[in-house]
Amino acid sequence: MADTPSVEEVEKGDDYYHVRFRDPDEFDTIRTPDWAENAAGSVVEGSEVRTGHEKEGGDDDWEIQSVLVPVDEVDGEDEAKDRAQEIAEKIES
Repeated sequence: MADTPSVEEVEKGDDYYHVRFRDPDEFDTIRTPDWAENAAGSVVEGSEVRTGHEKEGGDDDWEIQSVLVPVDEVDGEDEAKDRAQEIAEKIES
């Protein structure tokens, strides 16, 4: 994975803030890997990380596409954005 990305967009859903770091159209496959669950959950319980495989990329070309932060675990969009950034930094380090 590359350097820690910057947040592009935050959308509030019924259950999660969807904090997007990269456009999903950049990827040919998007997954929610089990290995990222511990890192995400250690920052905000119930968070999920979605990673994408770059189009035309090699086996190791997976990047964080977005982080889902539970609405009930944060106090608004700004905190969701901050916690998602913290999760991304933890995974990228």
